[in-house]
Amino acid sequence: MINIVLFGPPGSGKGTQAKKLIEKYNLIHLSTGDILRNEIAHGTVLGEKAKAFIDAGELVPDDDIKAMVLKKFDEHKDSNGFIFDGFPRTCDQARFLRHELTDRDLRINIMITLNVPKEEIIGRLLKRAEIEGRPDDTKSIIEKRIEIYQNQAVAISGFYERMQKYVPIDGVGTVDEIFQRICNAVDATI
Repeated sequence: MINIVLFGPPGSGKGTQAKKLIEKYNLIHLSTGDILRNEIAHGTVLGEKAKAFIDAGELVPDDDIKAMVLKKFDEHKDSNGFIFDGFPRTCDQARFLRHELTDRDLRINIMITLNVPKEEIIGRLLKRAEIEGRPDDTKSIIEKRIEIYQNQAVAISGFYERMQKYVPIDGVGTVDEIFQRICNAVDATI
C-alpha cells in the first residue's frame, strides 16, 4: 500500500496533482476539503458546523476532521493506498494518522509539500473564485488561509522530516512538470 501526504498552501495545485497521482498509482483521494464540501452540500450537521468555520477562513476542529478521515479510511480498507490531501494539518493530526496507520500495519511512504510563492497563490485563488464562484476565495480569506498554512507548515514539515518522509517540491511550472517532480520523489520511496 502506498500512502502519500500531499501538503501545500491553498491554491498550490494539490487537487490537480492528486488527481494525476490517483490515476497513476491507483490510489484513493482522501481530501478533507472535498469531504467537507460534500457534507456542506448535503446539509449535514457536520456540514453546517464546518461551513461556519470555512466561511470565516478558519479550520474545522480536529475531532470532526479525524472522524471523517477514519470513516473514509475504513470504507476503503482494501485499496492500493491513499493520498491524504488537506490532512494532517497539525502535529496532533499527524500523530493520530501515524497511530491509525500503525494499528493497521501501514505507514506513510512520503510527505510531499508543494512550495508556491504567496503572490502566485493569491493570483491562482482569485482566478479560481472567478471561475468556480467559491465564497471562500476572497482576498482577505485567502491571506488568512495562507497565514494559517504557513504557521502549520513548519510544524508538519518538521514532523515528517524527523521521520525522513518529507520531500519539498517546486510547485511552480506546468502541471506536467510538477507532476514529474512528484512522481520522481514517490518512485524513490516505493
